Parts: sequence; structure tokens; C-alpha cells
Amino acid sequence: MSAVDLSVVARPRERLLLHGAHTLTDAELVAVLLSAGHAGANALTIADRLLRTVGGVPGLSRWHPEALCRLPGLGQTTAARLVAALALPSRRDAVDTVTATCMEDLVPVFRPLLSGLRHERLAVAVCDRRNRVRAVRAIADGDSTGAPMPIRDVITTVLRHDGHAFAIAHNHPSGNTTPSAADRMATARCRNAAEIAGLEFHGHLVIGEHDTWATA
Repeated sequence: MSAVDLSVVARPRERLLLHGAHTLTDAELVAVLLSAGHAGANALTIADRLLRTVGGVPGLSRWHPEALCRLPGLGQTTAARLVAALALPSRRDAVDTVTATCMEDLVPVFRPLLSGLRHERLAVAVCDRRNRVRAVRAIADGDSTGAPMPIRDVITTVLRHDGHAFAIAHNHPSGNTTPSAADRMATARCRNAAEIAGLEFHGHLVIGEHDTWATA
């Protein structure tokens, strides 16, 4: 790391450690994650330019990792670091906080992982025998027209978290939550896989913007 990077990044890092993350601006927080700049631009300059390009932190969370990799000053390693940092808050398990008595109960559980994206994403909610949500995980990312349906990964995720039941959900970036024929086929495939694995399948949600949703 260059002397310029040390002077720009170390101070925010030190303030974070001494006084907490709330003392840093969005650009400074991103600069700490970047760690270093490159010739002609320090980490804070790159962070500020990045946030202006993507529309701030909310916009950053909506960018696909492959698109981030192509932005100046990032690359695969740095983009992966940013995506991982943004993903961590949504990985907090909702143990004993949400009970899935119906599919509507799961809408707010899925929404943090699926709202505001420019591409489709598939997620799974794992429930215990009392239908309490144990974990919510993103399974696959696609493009603006669809996301893959890796049934094996869905079932593996449920079993890894000692689940008894599960539900899946994906978003429609267009905002139209009308299930497609492919969505209904995915529902049927999950139901069949759940039966084979001895699991209970609650259903499949299509999540849109503005609190819209539908059951596929």
C-alpha cells in the first residue's frame, strides 16, 4: 500500500476501531473495504467514484458482482469483498422470530434478499418442525429475465440447516409478480424433490417491488 493510501485509509480505519463505524462516511467505509487504490487514485477517491456511479450504498447492493468487476479500480477480488460485506447482514438467521403460518408470513423474510435487484435471484427459507424460520439463504443469481433453479442446492441448504420444511422465492425486476410457466414448473420440481427428501414444501413466492407478491 502506498503512503497516500495509508494516509487516506488508515485514519478512517482508526476512527472505526476507536469510535465505531457510525463516525465514517459511506465513502470512507467503502475505502476501508477497498484497502488500497491504484496509480493515480487512492482508495477514498475510488470509493467516492464508485458510490456516485452505482447510486450510493443502496445502488451498490443492487449491482451484480460481474458488473462491479468491470468498474475502474475494482477487479474480482475487491468486488467479491464488497459483495460479501453487503451480504452479511442478510445472513442473520431469523431463529425463533418468524413462524411461517402461511406464505404471507415469509414475504418480509425474503424481501431483504430480493428487493431492489436488477437481476433475478432465487432464495430459500428453512423452517424447523414448528415452522419457525431457521435461516434464509440466496441460492442462485440470474439475469433480468430469469434465475436458475438448482434443486439440488436448495435441498442441500435445507438439510445443512437441519430443516424440516422450506419455501423458495425469487424476484421479478419488472415488478410484475404474475408467475410464469417456468415459475410454476419450478414449484412442481421443488414439491417433488421435497417429497423424495422427506421434507415439507411450503410453497414458492414471486416478490416484486412496492410490497407486491404472488404465489407460484
